[in-house]
Amino acid sequence: MLKRRATLKRSFLVILIIQLSACTQKVNDPFEITALPIDAKIHGELLTGPSVLNDPNRFVWGANVIKGKDGRYHMLYNTFDAGDSLPEFTENWVLGSKIAYAVSDYPDRDFKFKKIILQGAAKEGNPTAWDAQMVTNPHIKRFNDTFYLYYVGSVDPKTLPKYESLGEITKRNRVQQFQQIGVLSFNSFEDLLAGNFIRPSAPILSPRTRVKKNHVVHPSPQGMLPLPDNIIVTNPAVVYRPSDNKYLLFFKGNLYDPNWRGVHGVAISDTPTGPFQPRDTFVFDVPLKDGRLASAEDPFVWYHSKRKLFYAIIKDFSGKITEADPGLAILNSKDGIHWTKPKNSLFMKKSLLLKSGEEVSVNRLERPFMLVDPIGNPLVFFAACSLIDINPTNKGASFNVHIPVLVNR
Repeated sequence: MLKRRATLKRSFLVILIIQLSACTQKVNDPFEITALPIDAKIHGELLTGPSVLNDPNRFVWGANVIKGKDGRYHMLYNTFDAGDSLPEFTENWVLGSKIAYAVSDYPDRDFKFKKIILQGAAKEGNPTAWDAQMVTNPHIKRFNDTFYLYYVGSVDPKTLPKYESLGEITKRNRVQQFQQIGVLSFNSFEDLLAGNFIRPSAPILSPRTRVKKNHVVHPSPQGMLPLPDNIIVTNPAVVYRPSDNKYLLFFKGNLYDPNWRGVHGVAISDTPTGPFQPRDTFVFDVPLKDGRLASAEDPFVWYHSKRKLFYAIIKDFSGKITEADPGLAILNSKDGIHWTKPKNSLFMKKSLLLKSGEEVSVNRLERPFMLVDPIGNPLVFFAACSLIDINPTNKGASFNVHIPVLVNR
């Protein structure tokens, strides 16, 4: 059941304070981010209100927001249809994810759905495209005067000529194992909405190893060691590194040792569209006592030009990174390659504070995204959220929450 607790003390408006360490004098004071209360209320199994985007006909999941040339705030988010005749959440996102568009005059509220801008290419007559089955994980960036939409796509490999498999693998798992990262570019959101862009015919990043004991499509030769981009590449996060004019593409891969865990790598390019060359070493690699890496996913990375530091927010499954309960963790880096934990690595616990003063515990809080100013100071935090365990449901009980933040700098 949903836990509720009335909170009356004014001091509890501060639910999130993060110490982000810096590496140079003049910027080594604590970088404090305070999450402010959101304008929302509980409505059954959902939150509703100006600070929330939900849809009665669809699941709503991870969102990215960017300020357009028109001064408005443009959101790209993952969505998929909901309903009694459709699969539950855990299967539906793999088989039917789409990318939707919403817009607002404000950075932290009142986003309105406008249209689906990208779906599986099979629905457009191309059933063997690399992104034929579904598209997900939208990540929007603007470099110079061009917008870039990075996303994950997948195809059922059984439809491809060279399909080979060891044993029976369900369609859901086949599609899940064939996720790759692509990018499309456009000049304005008017162009995006009008379809004035070229859909990529090939991904910009694909897995180099497919190491798993069993139930894997196209397994790597026995004895091969898994690289960070093992079996899949998902959760793209792209950032420009001014020290050498490189573009860093962070991604998640899967390890099985023997159970699943999410791990991360980085690929580097001279341009926003690649070619991206993945490194062999792991990033965000917090080791456990037994030598294995802590399981995490959903990295969001940004650069603070005054502090000359990269920051990353990631979902920590076990609490081993936050050294607290499972939630969202924070890391920082001087070069985007070698990452360290600050003194307080807990970014946010799985709860929200409403303007009514009520603290709401949530079941899911993931797909983090931070809207930042041109320097890199946080403005609004976005996350995919649900009050209930949505994995076994098909009724669309998920939403994206928009949390304004206050930065003491």
